[in-house]
Amino acid sequence: MSERSEMERLIRVRHLPTGIVRIEASAAERDALAARFGICAVHSLLAEVELEAGGGGTVRADGLLNARIEQECAVSQEPFATTINEPLALVFTPNMEQPAAPDDEVELDTEALDEIGYAGDSFDVGEAVAQTLGLAIDPYAVGPQADAARAEAGIVSDEAPTGTLAEALANLKLN
Repeated sequence: MSERSEMERLIRVRHLPTGIVRIEASAAERDALAARFGICAVHSLLAEVELEAGGGGTVRADGLLNARIEQECAVSQEPFATTINEPLALVFTPNMEQPAAPDDEVELDTEALDEIGYAGDSFDVGEAVAQTLGLAIDPYAVGPQADAARAEAGIVSDEAPTGTLAEALANLKLN
């Protein structure tokens, strides 16, 4: 049995809504997503998608995800706010084959990368939005205090090595 998504929004394939579908996370859902993705906070999360039925039970979802999050700077560990605007282009497909075992290697072609399988008569567009948010979060994002933290640690440049070891190596090259 799979765990329930922090932001479950089940859509029945036979009764697709027409027009724009708005998926907006509640405060509790945003808190749960922040914990799931290991960030300080999700201040807002809104996705607007348009659903289109395809053949064989497939459903295409196109739209845009907008979120305001707070995460730690990869350099200074200071929290900072950032905005995520991510296009959504997903295809929900009915599960036709047995799922791979956890240790099996699975190869995907380019067209299959944004396909999400579903079982039964509905799919979870909310979980797809949550996964898209998780993939859009930059784990190495730097905040406004990154340069000051680098200077305090004595890191002058990422490109040119400095320090005793760098000087010793430079002397070896000269001799």
